[in-house]
Amino acid sequence: MEQGPTACRGVRGAIGVDGVTVEEATRELLDALVQANGLRPQDVAAAIFTLTDDLAGENPAAAARRHGWSSVPLLVVKESGDARLERCLRVLVLWNTSVPQDRVRHVYLGRAAALRPDLVGG
Repeated sequence: MEQGPTACRGVRGAIGVDGVTVEEATRELLDALVQANGLRPQDVAAAIFTLTDDLAGENPAAAARRHGWSSVPLLVVKESGDARLERCLRVLVLWNTSVPQDRVRHVYLGRAAALRPDLVGG
């Protein structure tokens, strides 16, 4: 794979929280992003999680810290204006990498794939 200079790249992901806890969904989503891109938490500048209203009070940042992302700056915010998918956890990972942006693989799991069908399977 062609590598360029190191830059901060955005990596998106989402998962519907169905039949599992937010803790489990967070782990599954982060593991899928790691597997798809080969990213390492030590190369992550920050991660921003968003939650739909029906998941208010949950804390995916705490789940991420317990899953080995304890040195990564993490933030959780309420999703604003996108009600297409209930019980949805999203993340934007800011990754320091030499991988070109067009080779970054975003991950939309389960029913969250409906949010970005253009990126699923890429």
